This record gives sequence, C-alpha cells and structure tokens, in this order.
Amino acid sequence: MTATIPVVKPISKIHLAPGSLVTISDVTWQEFESILQELGNKRAARVAYSEGRLEIMVPLPEHEIPRDLISDIVKTLLRAKKIRYQPFGSTTFKREGAAGVEPDACFYIKNYQMMIGRRRLQANDPPPDLAIEADVTSKTTIDAYLAIGVPEVWIYDDGNFTISLLQNNKYIKSDTSPNFPDVNIRKIITDTVERAWVVGNLQALEELESSLTR
Repeated sequence: MTATIPVVKPISKIHLAPGSLVTISDVTWQEFESILQELGNKRAARVAYSEGRLEIMVPLPEHEIPRDLISDIVKTLLRAKKIRYQPFGSTTFKREGAAGVEPDACFYIKNYQMMIGRRRLQANDPPPDLAIEADVTSKTTIDAYLAIGVPEVWIYDDGNFTISLLQNNKYIKSDTSPNFPDVNIRKIITDTVERAWVVGNLQALEELESSLTR
C-alpha cells in the first residue's frame, strides 16, 4: 500500500506568471494573516480574502497602465476642484476575522485629514472613501470591500468602467460618482484611458487638464 504524503510549500515559494489567479478555500483568519506576513509588502501580487476564501492575483502589464492612469485622473480632478485628499495606494485593509483586500489604488477624501501622517492603519480608522480596481474583480474581492465598508468602488476591466456605491449593505451600480457629482466621470475615465494607449499617459493627462480649464 502506498502512503500519500502531503507536500507543504510556503506561499512565497509559489511563482505565478502575470495574469495568474490562485484561489484557496477554507483559509482561517490566522492563516490569512500568516500568508500576508510571509508574502511581505514588496510584491507584485494582490490578495483578497472573504469568508474563508483567499485569492492571490498577479496583474498583467495591461492592468498596470490603466491603474496608474486612473489614479492620476482622480488626483487631477480633485486638484482642479481644489478638494484635498490623501492617497493610500494599495494598502491592505482588513476587518478583523472577516475580510481583507488590497485595492489597486484608493483615496481618503472626506476623511483625508485624520489620515495625514498615518504610517500604519489603526483599528478605528475609517475605510477609504474611494477604491479603484483596474482588472477583473471577483466576488471574493467585492465581498471584502463590502465587509470593510468602502462606500465607493470603481472597476475598470478591459475598457468597461463601472461605479459601485454602498447602499443598505450592498453595492449598486451608478452612472455618477458622489465624489465628482458634476462631471461625467465614466466618459472621462474611458476616454482618457483609451487616449493613453495612443499617445501615452502623460499626454493624455495633459489633454485632460487642458479640457478642465476651458
């Protein structure tokens, strides 16, 4: 009789190609915390955890360009409107024992002042006012944002842009953003990203800035 011997490898030893997605079920909160610590902060992979389900994603280059550009668009619009903000990049946001997620980019707008100078998140810190995902976003990721209570989530996926607003403990799709109520944010995002593929991010942003001052 042949015995089956389980092989245990550290998560950090698993090499994933760009575009890969690994899903692991029945992960405890303690295991999730250990995996985060093992992976460290300097990594390309993004993680999402909700209800015992862990996802590890490695973005493609075509994901990185829209991610950076959309973040820059948000900064451009906020500066044009003289609205103060505090960006928090891909910080890991967690709800103890329930969920964890790392947005591609995120911003504190309403609560920006209390987050200035934060080097580490504290237990009573609010969630970011706006989170951005520039890739396919799974149910695990959305459930994590829901558990953490992020009020607005943007998803850009292969030319499609959606705005999800948290209302009555669920996300609903919206054509407008409460953070930018007087601009057609969906058109601005999609047009600027498409323009960037032709002329580059810098020129696309310069053209956007010029249009805002007309």
